[in-house]
Amino acid sequence: MDELLARAMQGVDPDDPAASLRIFSNLMGLVPWWNLIAWQVFFVVVGALLGWWRGRTMAGIVAALVLGPFGWVVPFMPKRVPPSQSPGGGPLPPPLPGSKKR
Repeated sequence: MDELLARAMQGVDPDDPAASLRIFSNLMGLVPWWNLIAWQVFFVVVGALLGWWRGRTMAGIVAALVLGPFGWVVPFMPKRVPPSQSPGGGPLPPPLPGSKKR
């Protein structure tokens, strides 16, 4: 932990008003960005393949983009049924005469 703090405080004057911004910049310089980007691309590609396999490509891509590998379960979840259709797949019957629509 001392090594990380030393690297974060490298070249920082603690009395400077912009010291926190410089510390943040030093910490962001320590992050392995290319590895994080490569893993995210991998997660999205696998999510797209799983979504394509289940017929929900866009759901797989968006879920993997937002949730990473946890989003891979989204294409396997049941699809939503629009309210204009019955659970059996056909349209709902027309309303009975004399019934009021709310």
